[in-house]
Amino acid sequence: QLRLVESGGGLVEAGGSLRLSCVVSGRTLNGYAMGWFRQAPGKEREFVAGISWSGGSTYYSDSVKDRITISRDNAKNTVDLQMNSLKPEDTAVYYCALRDVLYSRLSTALGEYDYWGQGTQVTVSS
Repeated sequence: QLRLVESGGGLVEAGGSLRLSCVVSGRTLNGYAMGWFRQAPGKEREFVAGISWSGGSTYYSDSVKDRITISRDNAKNTVDLQMNSLKPEDTAVYYCALRDVLYSRLSTALGEYDYWGQGTQVTVSS
């Protein structure tokens, strides 16, 4: 059974950094595009960052570009999100997701991801 588990969230002051990690079990993530999304209270879930199945392509939302880096380690079955210069508006539950189409392009669309983790809370204080 495919399972995604996020970790690394927490409380941080504005300007600080966090590194989120998503561990995939039950299948290798090699060959599958991955993404990170977030959902703030009262708001819809939104795309944050995506990485292609090979790791050769990445894409970021405008709100996090230049502050966040997505990476993957297919040998360890993990996808990480390094977040720097955090802002209070980054406060949200962060989810990793797997697109269950072999060798597909990365996507920013929530509906194109098939498996999701339970999320990890990130809170940025001002």
